[in-house]
Amino acid sequence: MTRHIYINGSYLPENEAKISVMDRAFLFGDAIYEVTAMVDGHLIDNDLHLARFARSLGELDIPLPLALENVREMQIELARRNQMTDGTIYLQVSRGVAERNFLPEADMAPTFVAFTQPKKLYDTPAQQNGIAVALVEDPRWNRRDIKTVMLLGQALAKQDAKAQGFADVWLHEDGAITEGASSTAFILTHDDKIVTRQNSHAILPGCTRRAVMTLAESANLTIEERPITIAEAQSAAEAFLTSASSLVTPVVRIGDAVIGDGKPGPVTRRLQEIYLAAARACEKII
Repeated sequence: MTRHIYINGSYLPENEAKISVMDRAFLFGDAIYEVTAMVDGHLIDNDLHLARFARSLGELDIPLPLALENVREMQIELARRNQMTDGTIYLQVSRGVAERNFLPEADMAPTFVAFTQPKKLYDTPAQQNGIAVALVEDPRWNRRDIKTVMLLGQALAKQDAKAQGFADVWLHEDGAITEGASSTAFILTHDDKIVTRQNSHAILPGCTRRAVMTLAESANLTIEERPITIAEAQSAAEAFLTSASSLVTPVVRIGDAVIGDGKPGPVTRRLQEIYLAAARACEKII
């Protein structure tokens, strides 16, 4: 089946979907993106993702291309046109198209693109068995709270990690973990506290992070938001990461340190179960 892409109000076959070479996303990385997951036809945590979508645009002073309710309607239509029940829906908005100039023109019309990527997101080998993450000095700019398309630092870190035999990477600076290259980092301490770094300009405010924390608190698990040192992470009882495309994934090795007994721990397993149950309670759109 031909995949359909949304561009500025139109749904086009992928081979007909085109944007200008003068788009500021291509020339300057002057754009943001957002991604929402689908599991068994359910659109997961979408209100959180749309709120972050609007926030990222606001931080860059790019106007919303559509009202959020209309964005939601477009996501549903795009998933239905592509007959996708499991996978991700990506949204990307640039400042727009103009001659190359560091200073953008006034009142530019944003470019709005959306596409689907079908993929099974649960019961994957990574979620069943856990993964090893490399440790890399954080190479990114200092406004990581904005979900921009400027992902070269993360892409290079992931490539380097893969070359060393790791499945993913956790970034760090000043001796503390910031986050994964495309995920939020969590540990479980030996006194049963789930710890993740507090939101700030240093990390992206993860939507799956927020949803998992809410579920954990409802299950009477203790959450602490604070920096995690590399040493503390490597000596944790359990570790896991969260993101829209990986849900809750156990981390069983950080750098050269095996976590626990090298297998996913019981708290991580419990969070996987309650998050997937909550996902299947979200709105079913297809």
